[in-house]
Amino acid sequence: MFKEFKDFIMTGNVIDLAVAVILAGAVGLVVNGFVNDIMMPIVGYFAGGMDFADMKVILSEAVVAADGTVEKPESAIRYGAWINSIINLIIVGFVLFMIVRSYNKVRTPEVVEEPAPAGPTAEELLAEIRDELKKKN
Repeated sequence: MFKEFKDFIMTGNVIDLAVAVILAGAVGLVVNGFVNDIMMPIVGYFAGGMDFADMKVILSEAVVAADGTVEKPESAIRYGAWINSIINLIIVGFVLFMIVRSYNKVRTPEVVEEPAPAGPTAEELLAEIRDELKKKN
């Protein structure tokens, strides 16, 4: 495996990999914005107007002082944010699948050269020479 990695590094694909990582980060931000700003409001609308990010199970309430400041914040399991993350993962996976699929359709397949037909082996050549010598005698 290390040899394959070394060959990968030596072929100059490091620049391609760096560009791919940077583009993946940018695409991730775009898809995250798409999910949070477009898809989740639509899903929330069809789910009765709820916002998944607000869904949580409160383990302990927040302690508020008389002047309105929070002395101790609430402790809650925010499963709605987790649902948003799952939806985000599904959409990112789908977008990446579509990008790879379209890339595979566009790129030209590598031309695979057929190996030259194998010639006779040394033993076969020696056997032919022997047979020819027997015919001449």
